[in-house]
Amino acid sequence: MLDHNPLLDPIDGSEHQMFGGCQIDVVPAGAGHIKRIIYPPGHRWTTAIKPLVGTEFCQHNHVGFLASGELTFEFPDGCVQAYVAPVAVAVEPGHDAYVVGDEPAVLIQIDFGSDTNAVLGLPETHAH
Repeated sequence: MLDHNPLLDPIDGSEHQMFGGCQIDVVPAGAGHIKRIIYPPGHRWTTAIKPLVGTEFCQHNHVGFLASGELTFEFPDGCVQAYVAPVAVAVEPGHDAYVVGDEPAVLIQIDFGSDTNAVLGLPETHAH
């Protein structure tokens, strides 16, 4: 029997969405949103999300806290950012991403939509 993981429980008062096999719960926070994204084991952006959005790579940044699991982000220039919970995450647009291991990755993300980079003072693209 699997242990219960409260990080996977529904969030009261959130807007619940499913997208590309990911569970997304969104809560308004001032001018932005706090999102909990649950990426299932085996999830990979290029196979699950790319066909839905039609871009070569994920064009969204991810800023927040990886509460559970492991996520790896790969950029076209060969750069790899690997995260193992618990850890803060700040990933620029223009990446592929995938879950490592056999447990879901739970990312708590701060999001201001298309204004996230500007609001948080982040670069618009990946650079070394």
